[in-house]
Amino acid sequence: MNPTNAAWGLLLLAGLFEVGFTTAMGLEAQGKKWATALFYFCIIVSFMLLQQAARTIPLGIAYAVWTGIGAAGTL
Repeated sequence: MNPTNAAWGLLLLAGLFEVGFTTAMGLEAQGKKWATALFYFCIIVSFMLLQQAARTIPLGIAYAVWTGIGAAGTL
């Protein structure tokens, strides 16, 4: 697989995990205690994938795409 394509795939996954941690914040606010573990898992994975993607994709572009996916996916 092309390294650039792999980086974009990692960035897409990072954005999806960002949606996961923002969703977990909402669930936690509703009193669901298990959502705290989901939040920490998703935020750690999201930042790790963003970091990996930013090794190939310029950081400004990677961050803009990452936040865009998170904004579009968060209710």
